Amino acid sequence: MSSITRGNKPGWKAWLLAAATWLFVWSLASWRLDLPLLLPGPGAVFRRLAQLAGQGFFWESVCRSLGHILGGFVLGLAVGGGLAAAAFVCRFVRALVQLPLALVKAAPVTSFVILALVWLPARRLSLFIAFLMTTPLAYENIVQGLAAADPLLLEMAQVYRFSRRQVFRHIYLPVLRPYGLAALRAGLGFAWKAGAAAEALAVSAGTIGGQLYNAKVALETVDLFAWTAAIILLSLAMEKGAAALIDRGAGKGA
Repeated sequence: MSSITRGNKPGWKAWLLAAATWLFVWSLASWRLDLPLLLPGPGAVFRRLAQLAGQGFFWESVCRSLGHILGGFVLGLAVGGGLAAAAFVCRFVRALVQLPLALVKAAPVTSFVILALVWLPARRLSLFIAFLMTTPLAYENIVQGLAAADPLLLEMAQVYRFSRRQVFRHIYLPVLRPYGLAALRAGLGFAWKAGAAAEALAVSAGTIGGQLYNAKVALETVDLFAWTAAIILLSLAMEKGAAALIDRGAGKGA
């Protein structure tokens, strides 16, 4: 049985085959259109990405964007988790935060970026947007995880007089792990993409988003695709790295 049909999750061979298929489709579309200004081929894009990776300003832009976006992401996880814990034990807190978090989820990122530009300097915008996008995701996942704890285990813990720390460690924490991982994966990718979009809209100098805007203004389509590819690759690398760290920690704690 092939790796494509075995089980529900595709294996690495299936992923490679799918990637090769889409690269072929991209190459064919670029060849048929024959307008590199509109659709450069994958070869030109990845060659340009390799060229950019060999230049210092590329890594300066990457580090600056990473620092701001990851800072906002971590802050959003902390605030969302804290609000979830408070909402779990207090109905008033849940009612209080439900509306603003729902508004943040429903409103487009562009609206927040434009509004935030009135209050914040461009260099802080990606941090704020990443924080804003991560908080509702972290809140919802942690609340669901806390609510999924087995009531029979909680009753047993009460009978045996477990401390709060023991209850959290042995009952809540194992249930929270998959929800926390889901929040991490969704929030990290979303924060990274929203943060880069905020940088582009704010024309933040020396950032990935700023480089995207400069490439668009100069009609450097190959650069535009190359910076976009860098965003995608960095997002995937961060998501996989964070998931691996959590899985490793879960294995040690088991």
